[in-house]
Amino acid sequence: MEPSLNVLGGPLAPCSTDPLTGFFRDGCCNTSAQDQGSHTVCVIVTAEFLALSKYLGNDLSTPRPEFRFPGLKPGDQWCLCAARFLQAAQEFAAPKVVLEATHARAIDVVPLELLRAHAVDEA
Repeated sequence: MEPSLNVLGGPLAPCSTDPLTGFFRDGCCNTSAQDQGSHTVCVIVTAEFLALSKYLGNDLSTPRPEFRFPGLKPGDQWCLCAARFLQAAQEFAAPKVVLEATHARAIDVVPLELLRAHAVDEA
């Protein structure tokens, strides 16, 4: 199996193991044909983003133990659906992006320039 690449062209870094994220719950923003939502953008969630997501019908802050989902709090890293990131950016509520942990397929939905504009400062 070929290693996954990030949007910068390097190896895909892990996004989060606490909480455990990813479509495959492997800690990385890996994707496949089964991942209809393209959970490819590694973000650091904010209270503002969590409020927007809940308003839009996807409550990411409430724990759902039946899905082994602890609920997210500001500062958590999470593999977000690319389309939801794009929508949040359009609503001026986009969370910060960890480029090294964002899968290359994210740019099928979100322009690289937009991801870079919301990137975490690496300095």
